[in-house]
Amino acid sequence: MNAALALGDDALVLSHRLGEWAGHAPVLEEEVALANIALDLLGQARVLLSLAGDEDELAYLREERAFRNLQLVEQPNGDFAHTIVRQLYFSVYQHLLYERLAAGGGAFAPLAAKAVKEVAYHRDHAEQWVLRLGDGTEESHRRTQAGLDALWRFTGEMFQPVEGLDGPDSGVDREELRTTWLTAVTETVERATLNLPTGPQSGGWAAGAGRQGLHTEPFGRMIAEMQHLHRSHPGASW
Repeated sequence: MNAALALGDDALVLSHRLGEWAGHAPVLEEEVALANIALDLLGQARVLLSLAGDEDELAYLREERAFRNLQLVEQPNGDFAHTIVRQLYFSVYQHLLYERLAAGGGAFAPLAAKAVKEVAYHRDHAEQWVLRLGDGTEESHRRTQAGLDALWRFTGEMFQPVEGLDGPDSGVDREELRTTWLTAVTETVERATLNLPTGPQSGGWAAGAGRQGLHTEPFGRMIAEMQHLHRSHPGASW
């Protein structure tokens, strides 16, 4: 598997999901914040996909099974709390991953060194909102806990090895990454008076198969919407 494709698809798909909040965010400030995060991710996606081929063709002309993104990032936005939980789970992972890639000196080090500053903001934004929502009203607490519970099963896939991305040359140790991620997320969740899910999955997540091109049902509708204009007017230019 092309590691650039995997990381690029993560950024591309989550960028599109966040872009769906345009005109629908709860307050204007969050409209701007989510749009800026989406643009950061889109910029990352363009660089990464260009390493794997033609960025436009990869974004707009591939079929669903050819995408290699995590199942987590393709999940529908749900309510605002649900989106924020998805951001917490993914942005903490991406921040930790890019820190390691930047320090590892491998092929992705230059991109990671630049993007890690953006991703640090994405992580802080998610953490601050989890704290506000979790320790806010009874309703915001309930909705945030529901998001934590619903999305938990998709987190295990983040710690599966990615061909061309793992190993001593990259600086990425998946087990160390998982442990550090879990510690960071647990700290934020507990400060927000919330709880990570318990039971069998708390010690070992059910791994998804997005990296192998197997996606959840909402992804097909999202891709159809994202690719509609390009496929409707093939070869068009501005």
